[in-house]
Amino acid sequence: MNTEELQTQVLKLINKITIMKSSVLGLYFEDFQVGEEITHALSKTIFESDNNFFSLLTMNHHPVHTNLDYAQANQHGKILVVGTLVFSLVVGMTVPDISGRAIANLGYENIKHIAPVFINDTLYARSKILDKKESDSKPDRGIVCVETTGYNQSGEDVISFKRKVLIKKQPIWKHNI
Repeated sequence: MNTEELQTQVLKLINKITIMKSSVLGLYFEDFQVGEEITHALSKTIFESDNNFFSLLTMNHHPVHTNLDYAQANQHGKILVVGTLVFSLVVGMTVPDISGRAIANLGYENIKHIAPVFINDTLYARSKILDKKESDSKPDRGIVCVETTGYNQSGEDVISFKRKVLIKKQPIWKHNI
């Protein structure tokens, strides 16, 4: 094989290589568009161990979350996942898209537990950008208001909430690597 043929073969191999892009954690303030809807890529199946650890960690010892006999004798007939675990997981699912570049979460409101969540349910999330406003006091940031809905493997909404997030603006200088 001569040099030219070898170069051609090497170029063909290089063209077949897929270069993986680095992931981006969060968006800048300017990237958010009011009315935009985001279906978040992350999901989580809730295992019994998740619920037990969260119950112990948060000192929520209500038997509907930890005692199968008790839960079977009550309304849903099985163990309920702790509502604040559901909330925490759904918030976490939104981080790569919503608050990865956040300076701070400013507040949560209208948290609604719409339907029960049980062991082995899988949670997903979607968010809608409701509003955005530049900071009055600091020009390098703005506030984004989102409404997030968590839903299960059957597409049933199980939780919803609104939150305001203080987000960095894109730096004036920008370099691409």
